[in-house]
Amino acid sequence: MERATRIILTGLIIVVAFGQFVQVVTRYVFQVPVMGLEEMMLYPTLWLYILGAVNASREDNHIRANVLELFLKTERQHVILALIGEVCSLIIGLWLMSWAWNYTTYAWRVWRESPTLYFPTFYSDVSLVVGLALMMLYTAMHLVRHIRSLNAGVSQ
Repeated sequence: MERATRIILTGLIIVVAFGQFVQVVTRYVFQVPVMGLEEMMLYPTLWLYILGAVNASREDNHIRANVLELFLKTERQHVILALIGEVCSLIIGLWLMSWAWNYTTYAWRVWRESPTLYFPTFYSDVSLVVGLALMMLYTAMHLVRHIRSLNAGVSQ
């Protein structure tokens, strides 16, 4: 799973970087912008951002500002704080996922197209619901891990 994630994210980074390179060279060196390149770059860019967030969720590497950790003395208190954070993340994430689902079903029904190339925007819109679903899956897995470690009796 980790290898597939690295390959997909690396491929998306290469595509986005190459697209930006082509745009800069054609626009500023040759003075001939490539029409529609921004539209084409929307798809890999959105998927890169969303799948990068999924990867951070999988690795449990999101940026946190846990000031409370400075005041907690025992490992049990740290696990309880992490458990509370995971529950809050799960509640908010599921709420956002319901919004993303509503938006995705709307995008499916309307079937918007990009203005220049007429690509269906659904394929970029669906990235949000897919990403949030995967992030909530990993958040639930981390929540279960914290509950198990709490039940196993981390040091008082």
